[in-house]
Amino acid sequence: MMVEEREQAIQIGQHMAQLSELQGDTEGEPTFGEPVMEMDHLSVWYGGFQALRDITLPLPGQRVTAIIGPSGCGKSTLIRCLNRMNDLIPNFRVEGRVLFEGQDIYARGLDPVDVRRRIGMVFQKPNPFPKSIYENVAFGPRIIGYSGRLDDLVERALRRAALWDEVRDILRRNALTLSGGQQQRLCIARALAIEPEVILMDEPCSALDPVATLKIEDLMRELAESYAIIIVTHNMQQAARVADFTAVMMMAPDRAGQMVEFGRTRQIFTNPRDKRTEDYITGRFG
Repeated sequence: MMVEEREQAIQIGQHMAQLSELQGDTEGEPTFGEPVMEMDHLSVWYGGFQALRDITLPLPGQRVTAIIGPSGCGKSTLIRCLNRMNDLIPNFRVEGRVLFEGQDIYARGLDPVDVRRRIGMVFQKPNPFPKSIYENVAFGPRIIGYSGRLDDLVERALRRAALWDEVRDILRRNALTLSGGQQQRLCIARALAIEPEVILMDEPCSALDPVATLKIEDLMRELAESYAIIIVTHNMQQAARVADFTAVMMMAPDRAGQMVEFGRTRQIFTNPRDKRTEDYITGRFG
């Protein structure tokens, strides 16, 4: 066996052992189940700059997974790889695979628009369209040709986003008149309206006050009963509060992002296996 093949076999064995450990019963801790998505030796370049290096990471369904790490370590690049949002950036190049329900979303011929429908995204700053509250939620279903009763779908999405009671009487009002926290929940409702299976959140609370942040965190926990939630956050307290599992990223000397550790959130914060994780969590660097 060649050295490269031997190293790959070792990595696969370590990965399977890690999955087996996560799927095992640990009293009082979340079980992993089957991965709904999985990064398999994922590397990313922007032109000649390597942004991510050889990341392998399983993501469970119906759980909240947080991705944490210092600024510039590639967290946003990573989460945007999960629904091909980076395809829109010039000179973006990817190697490895991103598996969604066993299929590589970067496979030739696969429609990225369909990927983004099934894997929704909520961005750092609320970005509602300059339309009514109703039209914001209805926009996506109209685009994909939804044939059911649109009023019911809008109400269902707003209820799931814990916003219906606040806006039910003002659905025709411009969405930009809502508070920042309401706008972010509206963006979550907009993502839910196209009935995705995974919801990605890139720093969804960074522009919000503490009260609005708490509402979004409560909403994440509720949504995790039905969806896989993957959240990028700089706020380690937020990760500790809401996440079932946590992945820790760091920047290599050449500035490429790499995965340092992944496990149950309690283990990551109380008994990290990697010294770099401990140093980051305790504030020694980052």
